[in-house]
Amino acid sequence: MEQATMMVPLVKLGTQGFEVSKLGFGCMGLTGSYNSPLDDAAAAAAVVAHAFSRGVTFFDSADVYGAQGANEILLGKALKQLPREQVQVATKFGVRQDAGGVTVCGRPEYVRACCEASLRRLGLDYIDLYYQHRVDTTVPIEDTIGELKKLVEEGKVKHIGLSEASPDTIRRAHAVHPITAVEMEWSLWSRDIEREIVPLCRELGIGIVPYSPIGRGFFGGRGVTQQVSDGCSLQKHPRFAAENLEKNKQIYLKMERLAEKHQCSPAQLALAWVLHQGDDVVPIPGTTKIKNLDANVDSLKVKLTDEDLKEIGSQIREEDVAGGRQYNSYAHTAWKYADTPK
Repeated sequence: MEQATMMVPLVKLGTQGFEVSKLGFGCMGLTGSYNSPLDDAAAAAAVVAHAFSRGVTFFDSADVYGAQGANEILLGKALKQLPREQVQVATKFGVRQDAGGVTVCGRPEYVRACCEASLRRLGLDYIDLYYQHRVDTTVPIEDTIGELKKLVEEGKVKHIGLSEASPDTIRRAHAVHPITAVEMEWSLWSRDIEREIVPLCRELGIGIVPYSPIGRGFFGGRGVTQQVSDGCSLQKHPRFAAENLEKNKQIYLKMERLAEKHQCSPAQLALAWVLHQGDDVVPIPGTTKIKNLDANVDSLKVKLTDEDLKEIGSQIREEDVAGGRQYNSYAHTAWKYADTPK
């Protein structure tokens, strides 16, 4: 059966010797965000186990996903059934959501407290890749990375990452301790990192981990062929707001035509486009459904030439997208505003 033969290959992420599966798994949705959460730990464990059986070994969580660290707890339980040395666990610290909205903290004592708490929830002795989730613009990045460096020296963290960091912040962080990976939104409709961030990462030997590579499900038809359900966080996302969504549907229809040509689904073509951006690029789509997980893995079968990539990029243009890339509550934390004091 062909299904079983497509296994996700391993690649080096960055130049620090960190090996991961070429396709990772974003765990955020397991505890609800775009969909309702999976109803029990066994259901989430089944999805994680299935991903591993297809060769996905790189799992991405964060302390802010789910109430009171629920996502890390769920992932920790799911990992109990897998061989620890064959999986790579990424998690993140730095974002706090409370009644006052979204705040970001990068103070050294907070970094340490978050790491200890994540290790407890995950039930692990070390975190393979520990990211600063968003950059605290009140704390010099050297102070935050200095504490992460100590955690590496103590063996609690293997590799350090940044998410939504500005070029200056990436460069300064990397001077304190090598940064292994930068996690950024990158997809056919979110391409703002291509001019500055991608070349910088390649210059410094930093891997790139695209989140939302299928456009938060848009290229899978969310909002077009399937409703955005009540209670789904996308109700508040600018690109899924009624008047913007109406314009964005045209993009999806173009994607459908391109996908027909490549004999795959629009979601698979969107993911294949990201996978083809380089050997140092490891996207982390998430899903709660096994069939979508299989479809994501099978997007590795979609082979695109440079001509194909050019055609897709010229038809699906970022400038045609209506609405901002981030939720309004998070807009101030985007990489363009992520410089820190000297």
